[in-house]
Formats: sequence, structure tokens, C-alpha cells
Amino acid sequence: MVRRKSTGTKTPKLPADIRRQAVQKELGKRIVAWRLDKHLSQEAFADICGIHRSHMGQVERGETNVTLGTLVTITVWLEQSLSQLFDGIE
Repeated sequence: MVRRKSTGTKTPKLPADIRRQAVQKELGKRIVAWRLDKHLSQEAFADICGIHRSHMGQVERGETNVTLGTLVTITVWLEQSLSQLFDGIE
């Protein structure tokens, strides 16, 4: 196996990557707001959803490419719909 030497420069982000990150961050903000409306801590909400608390933190900060299944679980427990979660995000 041949290893390439690192040049120390980062690969520029593609427009799709930038857009994906913006969507993830907006989804996370909405989830946090809805969770706080229910007066739930992040840890308690993660337990309710059956999601590890560190993963819930990543979701809320928009740091992970969250699955549809996880979004369904989150929206069900927050008594919101997927369409409400994505409303206005383009």
C-alpha cells in the first residue's frame, strides 16, 4: 500500500457539502428549540428517543448527517411533523 504524503492543505468544500452543513445546522436549531419548549434536557430527550446523548448533541449542533429514521423518532417525540422540521429549508 502506497501512502501519499500530506501537503498540509485542506481540500476545498464543494457547494453540496456547504449546503448540507447549512441544512444540518438549521435542523439542529429547530430540534433544540422544540426540545426546550418541552422543558427537556438534551440528555433526557436523548434517553426518550433511544439515542446516545453524544449523538443527540451532534444532531443538535448540525455536526452529523442524521438518518431519516432518527429524524422520524425525534419529530414523533417532539409532536412535530417532518414537514414542519423541513419547512422553509431549501
